[in-house]
Amino acid sequence: MTGSEISSGAELGARLQTVGYLSDDGLSTIAYLALAMHRPLLLEGEPGTGKTSLADALAESLGLPLIRLQCYEGIDATQALYDWDFSKQILHLRALEAVGATQRAEEVERSLFDERFLLARPILRALRESPAVLLVDEIDRADDEFEAFLLEVLSTNQVSIPELGTIRAAHPPITVLTSNRTRELHDALKRRCLYHWIDHPSLTRELAILRARLPGVPERLAEQLVAVVAQLRHGGDLLKPPGVAETLDWAQALVHLGRTELDLDAAAATVGAVCKYREDADRVRAMLGRLLAA
Repeated sequence: MTGSEISSGAELGARLQTVGYLSDDGLSTIAYLALAMHRPLLLEGEPGTGKTSLADALAESLGLPLIRLQCYEGIDATQALYDWDFSKQILHLRALEAVGATQRAEEVERSLFDERFLLARPILRALRESPAVLLVDEIDRADDEFEAFLLEVLSTNQVSIPELGTIRAAHPPITVLTSNRTRELHDALKRRCLYHWIDHPSLTRELAILRARLPGVPERLAEQLVAVVAQLRHGGDLLKPPGVAETLDWAQALVHLGRTELDLDAAAATVGAVCKYREDADRVRAMLGRLLAA
């Protein structure tokens, strides 16, 4: 499936829900338009709001492979596109020497850059294996040069390998880019994409997500958790406010302890599931009594 079979945002939202991803109307609509218009989808938002999970859910719901490119400071085209397997090339040369091959230098050189020695990285894999979902995760961590390279690939859906020629995608991959907005992306890349900001879910929707992903969590515990997490996000003054992933982790931790309600002792003992900085954990423990009372 290439995604062209989806006829509306509502239909896509229903498909995503079947694999446990609950999207709102805005996100379902913009994701559907990205499929219909063959445009990359750029998702920005706080960590833990479900940006990466959307790419996972798209791939699973459409029955497509997910190919992930994790960006980081210093990444370049080689890590994203392709490389040559140097060790195998050396073994190939030694094998030619061992059998006393009489090939000319040009023929030997051509044999070294054969398809069997090519190491396809995520972007090249996505172009060759499409239809597929290509996740370019945390593009804001990469530098300007890599951003320009990515823009060129997204504009043409093809790459040129000097030794092998041009490789084009039979179908443009469904491309999802995520950014935590640690820096501003260039306008040229943004213009190429459809854009959506993913905010933390409302209390009602987060409760629905928790029920869908962890149906075994007791009802009272689930309601308490999402209420407390919502207060931590909006009034906790934390270095890293918890995302949906932390809510799910906290719920699982409490279920493993056999809790059916969130009490002060259990909350204090498991705060490490929702807070990942010492300062945040200390701050939350100090306010737990007030939060639970509220």
